[in-house]
Amino acid sequence: MSSALVLPENLPPKFDEYRGQEDFFGGEPPLSEGIGYLVVLGFGALFSIFTTLVVLADKVFAGNASITSEHFNTAGRMVKTGLTASVIVSQWTWAATLLQSSNVAWQYGVSGPFWYASGATIQVLLFGVLAISLKKVAPSAHTMCEIVNARWGKTAHITFLFFAFCANIIVTSMLLLGGAATVEALTGVDYRLASFLIPWGVILYTSAGGLKATFLASYLHTVIIFAVLITMITMVYIKVYSSDQIYAFLEQTVSYSDAECEAIFSNEDGETFFVKGQYACGPVSGNNGGSYLTMLSGDGLMFGIINIVGNFGTVFVDQSYWQSAIAARPSSAAKGYLLGGICWFAIPFSLATSLGLTSTALMLPISAGEAGSGLVPPAVATDLMGDAGAALILVMLFMAIVSTGSAESIAVSSLIAYDVYRQYFNPEATGKQILLVSRVVIVGFGLFMGCFAIVLNEIGLNLGWVYLFMGVVIGSAVIPLWNMMTWSKASGKGAVIAAWSGLVLAVIGWLSGAQAQSGKISVATLGTNEVMLSGNLIAILSSGLIHYVYSKFIDPQEYDFAELDKSITLVEHDMSGLGAEQQDPVELRRAHRWITRRGYILTIMLVVVWPLLSIPAGVFTESYFAFWVLVAIAWGFGAAITITFLPLMESSEEILEVLSGMWNYVTCRSGNAKEFSKDEEVEEEDLKAHPDDAVAA
Repeated sequence: MSSALVLPENLPPKFDEYRGQEDFFGGEPPLSEGIGYLVVLGFGALFSIFTTLVVLADKVFAGNASITSEHFNTAGRMVKTGLTASVIVSQWTWAATLLQSSNVAWQYGVSGPFWYASGATIQVLLFGVLAISLKKVAPSAHTMCEIVNARWGKTAHITFLFFAFCANIIVTSMLLLGGAATVEALTGVDYRLASFLIPWGVILYTSAGGLKATFLASYLHTVIIFAVLITMITMVYIKVYSSDQIYAFLEQTVSYSDAECEAIFSNEDGETFFVKGQYACGPVSGNNGGSYLTMLSGDGLMFGIINIVGNFGTVFVDQSYWQSAIAARPSSAAKGYLLGGICWFAIPFSLATSLGLTSTALMLPISAGEAGSGLVPPAVATDLMGDAGAALILVMLFMAIVSTGSAESIAVSSLIAYDVYRQYFNPEATGKQILLVSRVVIVGFGLFMGCFAIVLNEIGLNLGWVYLFMGVVIGSAVIPLWNMMTWSKASGKGAVIAAWSGLVLAVIGWLSGAQAQSGKISVATLGTNEVMLSGNLIAILSSGLIHYVYSKFIDPQEYDFAELDKSITLVEHDMSGLGAEQQDPVELRRAHRWITRRGYILTIMLVVVWPLLSIPAGVFTESYFAFWVLVAIAWGFGAAITITFLPLMESSEEILEVLSGMWNYVTCRSGNAKEFSKDEEVEEEDLKAHPDDAVAA
């Protein structure tokens, strides 16, 4: 056996270091369990204390109102552009954003990070249209299902409540599946224990401070994520390697024959453990020239379509995005979503273009199972920086989990508080009762999701499988919700029929596809790209067609959007963000026109123009790849600078107000900053009116 295996002359750059390893981590975590517990529990406690203190300081030293149920679930409806963008980036940065994006780079090459980023950015850009529509027609809303109920009634309300809960559960499942797998691989903490402990960091500060605390924590999470991102980009393309070196290594990876790959992936006894597709070695099936350095990738394009369809569901059907729109100022809603989408693009694109491509360039012994569980980034970071790299990825991942997890928790609590408890159990609920229910639900949801993630893992579902599957379940609700906000003729009955029919047809198509392709139905056969693509497309397209036909020809409506907000009532008479200035129809029309034009143009640029422009390149040349990497680096640094400093600049007045209030407290004055400024003005006026008193003094 050993004589049959002949090593190639040009060995992979890391061959000697990892020779004989069947997988990268090999069951030996690079970090201790103590570090795992420190990150999972320590960071959770730290953010809980920090956000609670910030909210308290804002209340005490800046004189802002105490937390009401309205404020708990809407953050006062006055969040500015920079913080809105930061929150969108934070909410949209899942564990999958960091882990799955590098997995598709490991599988498909440069097309993977691009299709992950562009295929999940356009939904945020287009949701900006719904965000400003919400400000125009339903500014008093707390949840998307409240709007459904106000326009289409009880049956539609229950239908879309089901899809909303499915979206929240699927997103949180991916957070915990990816997070727990990575925590276990890096620190040895059992994934079942990690699944239970991770939500507690979210539960503490979210239940204490509500949406405002979530937003403040999300800003910090986003800043830390971008700090690690630019560190990794710098390590790969500036400090350790260059784009030319990575290019040469990638060319070398695909040059190996099957026999050479068997020799490379063999043990000391000369026995190979290489299985085609199990490791990054040899030509890439379905790619132009078998290269990682091309956008002409059949599987990459297929993933891109699945990504686009599935992510429409997890934005348009996820209450957390509606909640961010509700919380934003009308003038900030459109700009915040557009800026957030543009900045978010950098995270999967820049991170996977660095860590994901490096994994295949260096031919690290990352198995397909490890890649599917999201372990490509920690493997590359560990190779580049040792334990420090592993720790940085762990911190980055935890930031992504808790930021999105807190948004999902507050979203579920709002749905249950307003759309279940208030709607069906206690229509006369007071603000205190709504607040109590919201906090109880946040705790209960965190515990439930810990159990649910363990169940999914035991079934054998990993992060990649659930990511591809999400569109099958919730894709059918997307177009009816869009029509609800933008089309006066949209029928409520048609929406219900379309949503349920689309789900049933998608599941039938998904199961039939697996049977037709593989002759059997199993977790593995249901998870192939072709089968997932069929289910995702059937869900969104059949639903859209059914709703259009029913609304146009069977049950046409002529709804007056001016009536929509009249059917939504506030719990407390908190008119923050609902004044005449914020509801200026001229400004709202201008904002709607602004986001519509830019949202559509950027969408076409990202999913049509950019891919078409890259087709003539075929397999990238060294200089073309260098330019591609330059775009990734520039986008990453530009987004990091914008998302870090814009919220601080916009909120400088409020920050100074809190700091001055704290200074007043330290210097033994009473009251808040605003009151002191008034007192000082009164004193100055008195001195001007009685100058003799000033001289005597």
